[in-house]
Amino acid sequence: MMKTSRREFLASVSAAGVSAVSAAKCSEHDMCGGAPMRNFAVAPLKCIRVGIVGCGSRGNGAARRLPKVPGVEVAAVCDVRKWFLDKAVADVEKESGRKPRAFGTAEDAWKGLCDWDGIDVVYNATPWHLHAPIAAYAMKAGKHVFIEVPSAMFIDECWELVETAEKTKRHCMQLENCCYGETELLALNLCALGMLGELLHGEGAYIHDRRWQIFNDSQWEAWRRRWNVEHSGNQYSTHGLGPIAFDMGINRGDRFDYLVSVDGVQRGYEAYAAATLPEGDPRRAIRFAMADMNVTTIRTAKGRTIVLQHDVTSPRPYSRVNLVAGTKGVFRAWPKLDIFLEAKPPTKYVDGHAFNDAETARIRKEYMHPLYKAAGEMAKKVGGHGGMDFLMDLRWAYCLMNGLPLDADVYDLAAWCATSELSERSARNRSKAFDFPDFTRGAWKEERRCNLMDADVNLGKLPPPANV
Repeated sequence: MMKTSRREFLASVSAAGVSAVSAAKCSEHDMCGGAPMRNFAVAPLKCIRVGIVGCGSRGNGAARRLPKVPGVEVAAVCDVRKWFLDKAVADVEKESGRKPRAFGTAEDAWKGLCDWDGIDVVYNATPWHLHAPIAAYAMKAGKHVFIEVPSAMFIDECWELVETAEKTKRHCMQLENCCYGETELLALNLCALGMLGELLHGEGAYIHDRRWQIFNDSQWEAWRRRWNVEHSGNQYSTHGLGPIAFDMGINRGDRFDYLVSVDGVQRGYEAYAAATLPEGDPRRAIRFAMADMNVTTIRTAKGRTIVLQHDVTSPRPYSRVNLVAGTKGVFRAWPKLDIFLEAKPPTKYVDGHAFNDAETARIRKEYMHPLYKAAGEMAKKVGGHGGMDFLMDLRWAYCLMNGLPLDADVYDLAAWCATSELSERSARNRSKAFDFPDFTRGAWKEERRCNLMDADVNLGKLPPPANV
């Protein structure tokens, strides 16, 4: 069931004084001071025992993929639906030769998994509204937590995860697989090397036609449809935002300052229902708050701009845009990879710059990220969104096995996920500007290298995954 706080949230977004209330909450947290989970690491784990909560779409992929990650054992699985639970048990046993312990099918069966001392990590692939509650409970039970996207839907949940991670000294990382795509890693490498100059602007998106899934009861539970009925703004921003945040050093010398957000109209879902559902079907009467297009603009403390788009109701080809621009060039991954690096500034009028496919291909090969160079082909064989899921799992497992900080910490999770609530507040208040909380409490000012840029250390020495 949806929390009462969600209904209260909808009632409050247009109320007077919302900004003052949010600011008061932020200053209350600011008094805590410091960011102890920055570059946090635990003693090396030779074997990482994982419990998967939620064995549907993403969780099912994890059940088949994680046994292939060196050093990982899927020791437990949990789902309220018996068919998905049984399939996860069978898949893990097929891939690893070991049968995991099954927790289910009671609504709170996940608590038993989190409490069990036979696991070190909870891999949370449940519906959105369960992400933060399960993660907080798991950390209090002494487990590290990896959470699917988005990991928290409200700012209060973001703060809860930050403060719980700090108190329990447990890792809490969002499973933002798009940070590990080949082109996203390439952009990160170019940015880290200064090839684009001083970064000025980024663009990201989640443009993905989800209409059939919203109306197909056999494919999706009612939770996702209900979320689209009740909420507007950009509720799924981090596939586009996470990689740009890494490129720009967010929480590593810069931070998100404020955003403004605009919702368009809603036509796509309702037109789709009218065109595909029979007369009398009650789903034809559903009305959605989620706009066909939301555009959100973020300004960072250093004055950089980031534009995000969210559209899941239009018949458009998939795109994450993935554009980052600086004083010396521009990188764009969609609809095809284009890179322009300026050799020297023009001294006279030029009729626009042009992308060059041959030069883009050269840069792509020469500046391939070390992680992708070491394990990209292996990842493509394992699969998971073209291999980026496996690269992501390979990295966090490698970090845990070697006592290294993770690529993304709980402060990254909170900053990225805060966009959901803030964009909805802004869109419902005539695009009023809303401030991001500083989850690091000032620690973002310290310039530091993204840990993902050190992902080549000994990675090539890993044994090949099993069953590939």
